[in-house]
Amino acid sequence: MTTTAVRTPRAVTCRRGGNVMSERFKVSPAQGGLPPLREDACRVGIMRRIAAARLRYCGLEAMTDDVMLIVSELLTNALQHSGTTEISLSITVEDGTLSVRVRDGMPGACTAQYPQDTAESGRGLLLVDALTKGSGGDWGTEDAGAETWCSLPVPKERQP
Repeated sequence: MTTTAVRTPRAVTCRRGGNVMSERFKVSPAQGGLPPLREDACRVGIMRRIAAARLRYCGLEAMTDDVMLIVSELLTNALQHSGTTEISLSITVEDGTLSVRVRDGMPGACTAQYPQDTAESGRGLLLVDALTKGSGGDWGTEDAGAETWCSLPVPKERQP
C-alpha cells in the first residue's frame, strides 16, 4: 500500500506586478452566423481552466467561479461576434481589484442585449453585467470596442 501526502497549497502573491495570467491564441474568423470551429470553441474551456489554476496559485480561489464565468462569456463573445483571427486574455490584480480583459482587436459595439425568452443564446453580457455589479465591480469596452474589460473587488481575507 502506498501513502501519498497531500499539502494544502499556500497562497502566494501574484508575481510580475500583479499579473495572474496573460494568454493569446489564434482563431479562425467567424463565418456569417455559423458557430465557431470546434477547436476554437475548445480554447474557451482551456482558458477557463488555466484561469482557475492561476487564481488558485495566487490564493484567489474564492473568485474562481465568478472569473471562470466572465472569462467564458467574454471569450465566447469575441469568438462569435468579432471576426478576428487572434484573441488575448489577461487577468491582473492591482489595488484590491481583479481585472479581466479580452481583446479581439476588432472595433465594434459591445452591449448587453435582451433576447426573446425562447432564444437559445444572447445572455452572456447580461450575466457579466449582473455578476460584476452584484459584487461591486463594473465592466465596459475600450478602444472603440476592440477590448472588453471587467473589474471585481478582491474579497478581504478573513481575520483570525
